Amino acid sequence: MSLLRQESPDTLDDAARGESFTRGTSHVIWASIAATVVVTVAIAIYVIAGEKPPVATGEILDIWAHPMHTESSGFDANGARIPQESFDQVLVFTHARLHNQSKQPVFLYQILTNAVLGDGVHTAYAAPAHDYERVFLAYPELAAWKSTPLQIDATLQPGQTVEGTFVSLFRLSRAEWEARKGLDFEFGIQYQPMLKLNPQVPVTER
Repeated sequence: MSLLRQESPDTLDDAARGESFTRGTSHVIWASIAATVVVTVAIAIYVIAGEKPPVATGEILDIWAHPMHTESSGFDANGARIPQESFDQVLVFTHARLHNQSKQPVFLYQILTNAVLGDGVHTAYAAPAHDYERVFLAYPELAAWKSTPLQIDATLQPGQTVEGTFVSLFRLSRAEWEARKGLDFEFGIQYQPMLKLNPQVPVTER
């Protein structure tokens, strides 16, 4: 028998067949991985390129708080004695600036003030402009700090900037308020994601 011989496919053993099959499969696997990477990169580029900047930007210019502890007189309207009640609350006044950087009008519909406390996030809605005015009638000692209110249902035309103050009420004691771990604001814009602003200014007390 010749020492130099070529084996036909019929005479190949199972080990040789397996080695040949594995070698071919590895090329397919590597080709699949490469294709997956290419597709992933392409999708990432498409998403990044397609991302649009937010329609509005904003800035918190000033924040001041007014904690209050109130006790009832202990008498009803007829002068009869009733149990005396007390409650705590904190008025938070925020001066903000918003800018419409899109080419279409944007519609503001709500403003949220979020205080992070030990038991979680406490959220208060900003009062409408007419209630903002009533605060200074109820508490005339605050009149010196009254400013132009920010309309929570304002419409911002393309390129327009609006500025004003809004007030939010928290049912918290002074100690609870001062122990907060964080404070931020969210502006609801119709048909758009919430615009979240983290203040870079300190909170003062008045």
